[in-house]
Amino acid sequence: MNYRHAFHAGNHADVFKHLTLTRLIALMSRKEQPFAYLDTHAGIGLYDLQGDQASRTGEYLDGIARLWDQPDLPALTADYMKVLHDMNPDGQLRYYPGSPELARRLTRPQDRVMLNEKHPEDGLLLKDNMAGDRRVKVHLGEGWHVPRAMLPVQEKRAVMLIDPPFEQLDEMQRCAASLKEAVGRMRQTVAAIWYPVKDQRLLRRFYQDLAGSGAPKLLRVELLVHPLDTPNSLNGSGLAIANPPWGLEEELRELLPWLSQKLGQTQGGWQMDWLIAES
Repeated sequence: MNYRHAFHAGNHADVFKHLTLTRLIALMSRKEQPFAYLDTHAGIGLYDLQGDQASRTGEYLDGIARLWDQPDLPALTADYMKVLHDMNPDGQLRYYPGSPELARRLTRPQDRVMLNEKHPEDGLLLKDNMAGDRRVKVHLGEGWHVPRAMLPVQEKRAVMLIDPPFEQLDEMQRCAASLKEAVGRMRQTVAAIWYPVKDQRLLRRFYQDLAGSGAPKLLRVELLVHPLDTPNSLNGSGLAIANPPWGLEEELRELLPWLSQKLGQTQGGWQMDWLIAES
Protein backbone atom coordinates (compact mmCIF):
# COMPACT_ATOMS: atom_id res chain seq x y z
CA MET A 1 0.00 0.00 0.00
CA ASN A 2 1.56 3.25 -1.17
CA TYR A 3 -1.55 5.44 -1.20
CA ARG A 4 -1.57 8.38 1.23
CA HIS A 5 -4.73 10.47 1.15
CA ALA A 6 -2.95 13.58 2.46
CA PHE A 7 -1.83 14.34 -1.12
CA HIS A 8 -5.51 14.66 -2.15
CA ALA A 9 -7.12 16.02 1.02
CA GLY A 10 -9.78 18.65 0.43
CA ASN A 11 -9.94 18.16 -3.35
CA HIS A 12 -13.20 18.23 -5.35
CA ALA A 13 -13.84 14.54 -4.68
CA ASP A 14 -13.42 15.02 -0.92
CA VAL A 15 -15.80 17.97 -0.88
CA PHE A 16 -18.50 15.99 -2.71
CA LYS A 17 -18.00 12.86 -0.60
CA HIS A 18 -17.80 14.62 2.74
CA LEU A 19 -20.66 17.02 2.12
CA THR A 20 -22.86 14.05 1.20
CA LEU A 21 -21.68 12.21 4.32
CA THR A 22 -22.71 15.12 6.54
CA ARG A 23 -26.20 15.00 5.02
CA LEU A 24 -26.40 11.22 5.55
CA ILE A 25 -25.52 11.68 9.22
CA ALA A 26 -27.99 14.57 9.61
CA LEU A 27 -30.84 12.58 8.07
CA MET A 28 -30.04 9.49 10.15
CA SER A 29 -30.03 11.69 13.26
CA ARG A 30 -33.67 12.73 12.78
CA LYS A 31 -34.65 9.58 14.67
CA GLU A 32 -33.63 9.27 18.32
CA GLN A 33 -32.62 5.61 17.86
CA PRO A 34 -28.81 5.25 17.83
CA PHE A 35 -26.81 4.16 14.81
CA ALA A 36 -23.27 2.94 14.19
CA TYR A 37 -20.94 4.59 11.68
CA LEU A 38 -18.43 2.26 10.01
CA ASP A 39 -15.49 3.37 7.85
CA THR A 40 -13.64 0.62 5.97
CA HIS A 41 -10.64 2.62 4.69
CA ALA A 42 -10.57 5.52 7.13
CA GLY A 43 -7.23 7.28 6.53
CA ILE A 44 -5.78 9.38 9.34
CA GLY A 45 -8.90 11.38 10.15
CA LEU A 46 -7.66 14.93 9.73
CA TYR A 47 -5.20 16.70 7.46
CA ASP A 48 -2.91 19.73 7.41
CA LEU A 49 -3.42 21.45 4.05
CA GLN A 50 -0.20 23.40 4.59
CA GLY A 51 1.75 20.23 5.33
CA ASP A 52 4.26 18.75 2.91
CA GLN A 53 1.96 16.28 1.16
CA ALA A 54 -1.13 18.45 0.62
CA SER A 55 0.86 21.55 -0.31
CA ARG A 56 2.93 19.55 -2.81
CA THR A 57 -0.13 18.79 -4.96
CA GLY A 58 -2.33 21.77 -4.03
CA GLU A 59 -5.45 19.80 -4.99
CA TYR A 60 -7.45 21.47 -2.22
CA LEU A 61 -7.16 24.78 -4.11
CA ASP A 62 -9.67 23.43 -6.65
CA GLY A 63 -11.73 21.87 -3.87
CA ILE A 64 -12.50 23.21 -0.41
CA ALA A 65 -10.58 26.46 -1.03
CA ARG A 66 -13.21 27.44 -3.62
CA LEU A 67 -15.95 27.27 -0.96
CA TRP A 68 -14.07 28.61 2.05
CA ASP A 69 -14.77 32.35 1.66
CA GLN A 70 -17.98 32.04 -0.35
CA PRO A 71 -20.90 34.19 0.88
CA ASP A 72 -24.45 32.85 0.89
CA LEU A 73 -23.59 29.16 1.00
CA PRO A 74 -26.57 26.80 0.69
CA ALA A 75 -28.14 25.92 4.04
CA LEU A 76 -27.41 22.24 3.38
CA THR A 77 -23.66 22.94 3.68
CA ALA A 78 -24.01 24.30 7.24
CA ASP A 79 -22.92 21.16 9.15
CA TYR A 80 -19.92 20.60 6.88
CA MET A 81 -18.75 24.21 6.99
CA LYS A 82 -19.25 24.46 10.77
CA VAL A 83 -16.82 21.59 11.32
CA LEU A 84 -14.30 23.32 9.04
CA HIS A 85 -14.66 26.67 10.80
CA ASP A 86 -14.43 25.03 14.23
CA MET A 87 -11.16 23.42 13.10
CA ASN A 88 -9.85 26.73 11.70
CA PRO A 89 -11.03 29.33 14.24
CA ASP A 90 -8.59 32.01 13.03
CA GLY A 91 -10.39 32.12 9.67
CA GLN A 92 -7.42 30.76 7.70
CA LEU A 93 -8.03 27.46 5.90
CA ARG A 94 -5.39 25.02 7.12
CA TYR A 95 -6.91 21.90 8.71
CA TYR A 96 -9.31 19.61 6.86
CA PRO A 97 -11.43 16.79 8.33
CA GLY A 98 -11.45 13.33 6.84
CA SER A 99 -14.56 11.19 7.10
CA PRO A 100 -13.63 9.86 10.59
CA GLU A 101 -13.39 13.37 12.03
CA LEU A 102 -16.65 14.45 10.39
CA ALA A 103 -18.37 11.37 11.79
CA ARG A 104 -16.86 11.87 15.24
CA ARG A 105 -17.99 15.50 15.41
CA LEU A 106 -21.45 15.09 13.87
CA THR A 107 -22.70 11.87 15.45
CA ARG A 108 -24.51 12.02 18.80
CA PRO A 109 -23.63 10.69 22.27
CA GLN A 110 -25.78 7.57 21.67
CA ASP A 111 -24.07 6.72 18.36
CA ARG A 112 -20.88 4.69 17.84
CA VAL A 113 -18.02 5.32 15.40
CA MET A 114 -16.08 2.25 14.18
CA LEU A 115 -13.04 3.02 12.04
CA ASN A 116 -10.66 0.77 10.15
CA GLU A 117 -7.33 1.64 8.54
CA LYS A 118 -4.92 -0.97 7.18
CA HIS A 119 -1.89 1.27 6.46
CA PRO A 120 0.32 0.80 9.55
CA GLU A 121 1.52 4.40 9.87
CA ASP A 122 -1.86 5.93 9.03
CA GLY A 123 -3.61 3.57 11.44
CA LEU A 124 -1.47 4.78 14.33
CA LEU A 125 -2.05 8.41 13.34
CA LEU A 126 -5.78 7.72 13.21
CA LYS A 127 -5.66 6.27 16.73
CA ASP A 128 -3.85 9.38 17.96
CA ASN A 129 -6.29 11.71 16.23
CA MET A 130 -9.35 9.90 17.65
CA ALA A 131 -7.96 9.48 21.18
CA GLY A 132 -10.17 10.76 23.97
CA ASP A 133 -13.56 9.99 22.42
CA ARG A 134 -14.89 6.82 24.06
CA ARG A 135 -17.51 6.37 21.31
CA VAL A 136 -14.76 5.84 18.72
CA LYS A 137 -12.99 2.52 18.15
CA VAL A 138 -10.10 2.19 15.69
CA HIS A 139 -9.20 -1.15 14.08
CA LEU A 140 -6.01 -1.83 12.11
CA GLY A 141 -7.22 -4.63 9.86
CA GLU A 142 -8.13 -5.34 6.26
CA GLY A 143 -10.86 -2.94 5.13
CA TRP A 144 -12.54 -5.55 2.94
CA HIS A 145 -13.23 -7.65 6.05
CA VAL A 146 -15.25 -4.92 7.80
CA PRO A 147 -18.75 -6.03 6.66
CA ARG A 148 -18.08 -9.59 7.79
CA ALA A 149 -16.39 -8.58 11.04
CA MET A 150 -18.67 -5.76 12.20
CA LEU A 151 -22.15 -6.36 10.77
CA PRO A 152 -24.81 -6.67 12.00
CA VAL A 153 -24.42 -4.03 14.73
CA GLN A 154 -26.31 -3.94 18.01
CA GLU A 155 -27.80 -0.52 17.21
CA LYS A 156 -30.02 -1.97 14.42
CA ARG A 157 -29.05 0.99 12.19
CA ALA A 158 -25.72 1.48 10.42
CA VAL A 159 -24.01 3.86 8.01
CA MET A 160 -20.97 2.38 6.29
CA LEU A 161 -18.51 4.27 4.05
CA ILE A 162 -16.47 2.14 1.64
CA ASP A 163 -13.69 4.36 0.26
CA PRO A 164 -10.63 2.36 -0.83
CA PRO A 165 -7.55 3.89 -2.50
CA PHE A 166 -8.27 2.28 -5.90
CA GLU A 167 -4.64 1.26 -6.38
CA GLN A 168 -5.61 -2.19 -7.69
CA LEU A 169 -7.69 -2.99 -10.78
CA ASP A 170 -10.04 -5.28 -8.85
CA GLU A 171 -11.07 -2.75 -6.22
CA MET A 172 -14.33 -1.79 -7.93
CA GLN A 173 -15.29 -5.48 -7.95
CA ARG A 174 -14.34 -5.73 -4.29
CA CYS A 175 -16.49 -2.69 -3.48
CA ALA A 176 -19.51 -4.36 -5.09
CA ALA A 177 -18.74 -7.60 -3.24
CA SER A 178 -18.49 -5.70 0.06
CA LEU A 179 -21.84 -4.07 -0.58
CA LYS A 180 -23.40 -7.46 -1.32
CA GLU A 181 -21.97 -8.85 1.91
CA ALA A 182 -23.07 -5.82 3.94
CA VAL A 183 -26.71 -5.96 2.85
CA GLY A 184 -26.63 -9.73 3.16
CA ARG A 185 -25.59 -9.47 6.80
CA MET A 186 -27.69 -6.40 7.68
CA ARG A 187 -30.19 -5.56 4.97
CA GLN A 188 -31.01 -2.05 6.22
CA THR A 189 -27.35 -0.85 6.19
CA VAL A 190 -26.93 2.56 4.59
CA ALA A 191 -23.76 1.83 2.60
CA ALA A 192 -22.00 4.52 0.55
CA ILE A 193 -19.25 3.56 -1.90
CA TRP A 194 -17.01 6.35 -3.19
CA TYR A 195 -15.44 5.72 -6.61
CA PRO A 196 -13.42 7.67 -9.21
CA VAL A 197 -15.03 8.60 -12.54
CA LYS A 198 -12.20 7.93 -14.95
CA ASP A 199 -12.21 4.67 -16.93
CA GLN A 200 -15.62 4.25 -18.58
CA ARG A 201 -14.99 0.59 -19.42
CA LEU A 202 -14.29 -0.28 -15.78
CA LEU A 203 -17.25 1.80 -14.68
CA ARG A 204 -19.71 -0.04 -16.91
CA ARG A 205 -18.69 -3.35 -15.32
CA PHE A 206 -18.86 -1.74 -11.87
CA TYR A 207 -22.41 -0.51 -12.43
CA GLN A 208 -23.45 -4.01 -13.48
CA ASP A 209 -21.88 -5.51 -10.37
CA LEU A 210 -23.59 -2.95 -8.15
CA ALA A 211 -26.96 -3.61 -9.80
CA GLY A 212 -26.52 -7.29 -8.92
CA SER A 213 -25.58 -6.65 -5.29
CA GLY A 214 -29.02 -7.44 -3.90
CA ALA A 215 -29.37 -4.05 -2.18
CA PRO A 216 -33.03 -3.11 -1.57
CA LYS A 217 -32.40 0.18 -3.40
CA LEU A 218 -29.26 1.87 -4.72
CA LEU A 219 -28.79 5.52 -5.70
CA ARG A 220 -25.95 6.51 -8.07
CA VAL A 221 -24.69 10.10 -7.79
CA GLU A 222 -21.78 11.61 -9.74
CA LEU A 223 -20.14 15.04 -9.67
CA LEU A 224 -18.03 15.91 -12.73
CA VAL A 225 -15.30 18.53 -13.04
CA HIS A 226 -14.26 17.59 -16.62
CA PRO A 227 -16.21 16.05 -19.53
CA LEU A 228 -16.54 12.27 -19.24
CA ASP A 229 -14.37 11.66 -22.31
CA THR A 230 -11.35 13.66 -21.05
CA PRO A 231 -8.42 11.16 -21.28
CA ASN A 232 -6.07 10.35 -18.40
CA SER A 233 -7.92 12.54 -15.95
CA LEU A 234 -9.98 12.21 -12.79
CA ASN A 235 -13.08 13.59 -14.47
CA GLY A 236 -15.13 13.45 -11.31
CA SER A 237 -16.24 11.05 -8.62
CA GLY A 238 -19.31 9.13 -7.63
CA LEU A 239 -21.16 7.70 -4.68
CA ALA A 240 -23.30 4.58 -4.88
CA ILE A 241 -25.58 4.73 -1.84
CA ALA A 242 -27.59 1.72 -0.73
CA ASN A 243 -30.72 2.43 1.33
CA PRO A 244 -30.31 6.23 1.28
CA PRO A 245 -32.45 7.84 4.00
CA TRP A 246 -35.62 9.58 2.92
CA GLY A 247 -34.86 13.15 1.82
CA LEU A 248 -31.30 12.59 0.57
CA GLU A 249 -32.22 12.44 -3.13
CA GLU A 250 -34.11 15.73 -2.86
CA GLU A 251 -31.24 17.39 -0.97
CA LEU A 252 -28.68 16.27 -3.55
CA ARG A 253 -30.84 17.59 -6.39
CA GLU A 254 -30.56 20.96 -4.66
CA LEU A 255 -26.82 20.76 -3.90
CA LEU A 256 -25.35 19.18 -7.04
CA PRO A 257 -26.02 21.99 -9.55
CA TRP A 258 -24.38 24.46 -7.16
CA LEU A 259 -21.45 22.14 -6.42
CA SER A 260 -20.82 21.45 -10.11
CA GLN A 261 -20.74 25.18 -10.79
CA LYS A 262 -18.33 25.89 -7.93
CA LEU A 263 -16.00 22.92 -8.44
CA GLY A 264 -16.08 22.46 -12.22
CA GLN A 265 -12.67 22.86 -13.86
CA THR A 266 -12.88 22.57 -17.64
CA GLN A 267 -16.58 21.72 -17.40
CA GLY A 268 -18.71 20.93 -14.37
CA GLY A 269 -21.68 18.60 -14.39
CA TRP A 270 -23.62 16.05 -12.39
CA GLN A 271 -25.90 13.07 -12.79
CA MET A 272 -28.07 11.00 -10.47
CA ASP A 273 -30.25 7.95 -10.97
CA TRP A 274 -31.31 4.69 -9.36
CA LEU A 275 -29.21 1.62 -10.17
CA ILE A 276 -31.73 -0.36 -8.11
CA ALA A 277 -35.16 1.18 -7.73
CA GLU A 278 -37.15 0.37 -4.63
CA SER A 279 -39.52 -2.48 -5.40
